[in-house]
Amino acid sequence: MAPFVTFIGRHDSGKTTLARRVARHLLKKGYRVAVLKSTKETGLLPDDPPGTDTAGYREEGVAEVALVAPDGMVLRRKGLRESPRALAFRLFPDADIVLGEGFKHAEGVPKIEVARAEVSRSLLREEVPGVVAVAADFSVEGTSFDLADHAGVARFIEERFLRPGGGAAGRPRLLVDGREVPLNAYVRGSLAGVLWGFIGALRGTAGAVCAEIRLCRGRSRRPGA
Repeated sequence: MAPFVTFIGRHDSGKTTLARRVARHLLKKGYRVAVLKSTKETGLLPDDPPGTDTAGYREEGVAEVALVAPDGMVLRRKGLRESPRALAFRLFPDADIVLGEGFKHAEGVPKIEVARAEVSRSLLREEVPGVVAVAADFSVEGTSFDLADHAGVARFIEERFLRPGGGAAGRPRLLVDGREVPLNAYVRGSLAGVLWGFIGALRGTAGAVCAEIRLCRGRSRRPGA
């Protein structure tokens, strides 16, 4: 599961600009970067044109419809039932890191706050959990960067979340009902050892480097059950 780090800040603070520049630095270093952006606006995505197959499925009440083409994929879902971290995990399984924009109230998600004096000197880190650093155009106590220091922010993310020992790359992660459950080093090692032991005994798994397992219990998917 790729590390998920999100940029937060007040409106017009420069979140998108900083996130884009940081993504550029990480991409140049060879990391596979994905982005998950939040918005309060609705109606941004046009409805499927009437008469199309995807529109027909939605008219029948199908909640999730994906259109797969040679040059990309479009996924439509009604409502948001999962946490941002769970969405990042499910949508971008091959990413080295997922950068977010928004999600300031998300629990268990490390956040980098972006602030400009012209907008407000009052920091969100006093109001929301998980802020690990601040990028601002004014002096800030604690771990902070100049707003123009895109490379410094990218380096901070790399050292804290991507390099061996600095983040969660390569470690087993556990999501339960859309929430990440913290695992200590002993449990991580034991769980990985047991699972890879079973997987390695199966045909067609030689040389495998990544495995995904989904377990559900206690709920029947049968209509009326």
